[in-house]
Amino acid sequence: MYKFEVVLIFSPDLSVSSLNDEIDSFKSRLESKSAKIINEENWGLRDLSFNINKFKKAFYMFLQIETSGSIVKEISKELNQSENLIRYIFIKVKDHQELPTKLSNEKK
Repeated sequence: MYKFEVVLIFSPDLSVSSLNDEIDSFKSRLESKSAKIINEENWGLRDLSFNINKFKKAFYMFLQIETSGSIVKEISKELNQSENLIRYIFIKVKDHQELPTKLSNEKK
């Protein structure tokens, strides 16, 4: 099992309940594939560095997980099908950083 940090960027058009459903769906997909969620942080609605699909803001979610590389590939294929997900990234790390992150401490 490898350690990964995941950042998900969701459309700002989502309602709070739809956003929570998307996040819960992602977490249940991870758990169904025997991935372990270590920590998570909701970074909320933030400005994007550059426009993505004409959006200037987006909802950010950060997770620390442990899983195999093949499961990351499977989940990536599934995430590509999501209409509400603007971008995502899986980063393989040696050790997870301590939470809370600096980004979650910044004023939104």
